[in-house]
Amino acid sequence: MKNSLHPVRSFALGLTACVAAANAQEIGALYTMDNAGAGNHVQVIARKGDTLSLAAAYPTGGLGLGSTPGLPSQGSLLLSPDGRWLFVCNAGSDDVSVFETLPGGGLQLTDKVPSGGRRPLSLALHGSLLYVVNAGGAVMDKDNVTAFHFGCGALALLPGSARPLSADNTGPAQVSISRDGETLVVTEKATGLIDTWLIASDGMAKDHQAFMSVGMTPYGFGIGRSERLFVSEAAGGAPNASSVSSYTIGESGALSVISAAVPTKQTAACWLALAPNGRYLYTGDAGGGAISGFHVHADGSVTLLEPSGLTASVGSGTHPADLAFSQDGSAFFSLNNGNGTISAFRVMGDGSLQSKGGLAGLPTSSAGLAAR
Repeated sequence: MKNSLHPVRSFALGLTACVAAANAQEIGALYTMDNAGAGNHVQVIARKGDTLSLAAAYPTGGLGLGSTPGLPSQGSLLLSPDGRWLFVCNAGSDDVSVFETLPGGGLQLTDKVPSGGRRPLSLALHGSLLYVVNAGGAVMDKDNVTAFHFGCGALALLPGSARPLSADNTGPAQVSISRDGETLVVTEKATGLIDTWLIASDGMAKDHQAFMSVGMTPYGFGIGRSERLFVSEAAGGAPNASSVSSYTIGESGALSVISAAVPTKQTAACWLALAPNGRYLYTGDAGGGAISGFHVHADGSVTLLEPSGLTASVGSGTHPADLAFSQDGSAFFSLNNGNGTISAFRVMGDGSLQSKGGLAGLPTSSAGLAAR
């Protein structure tokens, strides 16, 4: 064990106290945000069978960037594992909004707090501990990670929890927490580094380490069973140079390579989604519109599902961004903010993807994707 007291235990009270009030959640919804500079909104997309329809938009109380396409990050919008709470980065106003998901499919804003830095871009939740990565260096400030306690719809800053990244302006892409709750991970696009911290029993990050990614431009990632880390590598957008690597996260927070820079055979594979069953992962190629699937083996190594690297295509110029699985893993979705669409797929037993249409008419500034 890395800590004598598991972080989840010390942070469980805020969530446990809310359990009795929880409503049974309906399945079948997607969430994204328009990232509008004049006022950010969460867009709720109803899912009935294979049909998607835009249901409503809810103001976050904060501002997006209004940038096209989207945000240069993964995880700017996060759904709690039980599907009850939705967390949203307001990158233009430096704050984070919290919504409760309602049984009828709607949302209720329950809190909005400063993010602990400038330009929040990605969120991570474990138990009642929420971490935010702030890309402050992009606005003449400093990049950092900051922690919050979450309970009954409200976020409370953990004073003194802000930790700098490896430099002031690293181009952070994503933050996440290992499954055991003991390691915090951040990818830095500009430096090529992957940061880790151990998480103490009080939620504070400690013992920072930085590891050079084995592939260029580490971007999106997922953490699977046995604390294995799977990272997409965009290779600076060089043609057909993207890759995926896998690592083991050790008890000290150190990373050990399992598969080193396995080619996707596509361009700019920025986003990565790991299937709930841990058997497959997929990357989204912002450059060419390809979805590349990988089989995840028992030892954590990865191999392409298709020799060409093309498991599915969402179309040239679509710029697939955030990716998401339904909570049962049977459906897979790609937010394509190059043309304002969402592509839907059925996940087959062999990892292949069967197209099931999708949805059009979203703003090209849209960012973040979560599904239930």
